[in-house]
Amino acid sequence: MSEVQALVATWRKEGATVVLTNGVFDVFHVGHVAVLESAAAQGDKLIVAVNGDASVKRLGKGPDRPLNHESDRMAVLAALRCVDAVVLFDEDTPLSVVKTLKPNVLVKGGDYDALEKDPLHPRYIVGSAEVRASGGRVVVVPVVPGKSSTEMIERIRRT
Repeated sequence: MSEVQALVATWRKEGATVVLTNGVFDVFHVGHVAVLESAAAQGDKLIVAVNGDASVKRLGKGPDRPLNHESDRMAVLAALRCVDAVVLFDEDTPLSVVKTLKPNVLVKGGDYDALEKDPLHPRYIVGSAEVRASGGRVVVVPVVPGKSSTEMIERIRRT
């Protein structure tokens, strides 16, 4: 994470608006692209925090998830034009990443709620209180209906 912290420090000196989003990104699809491009449009530099393999297993997405190793998922994301940096986290939530990087903008896909204040609510955006407290914004971007890694995997298993 220290490399990304150094990048953020440089970007801030240049006056850049730093955007952070996070996710598993197990089976990459057009829905991911839409969310990442929308996130990138919220500022100058986009950082993507990726759940490590151990974190994904604890999320309960299934015993065989993730299908793709964390390093592979990070490489795919790093190759995208709209992504400026990728960082891995192994905790259950990206809270430590938010606290460390202090983004100007925190972005999540439309299955979350930027106005939800209860940290125990399933639509609560982890790190939103911290970003707002430091003067930042929390933005929810639309998701592409019917496009999710879990749905894709289920479709493949049925065929």
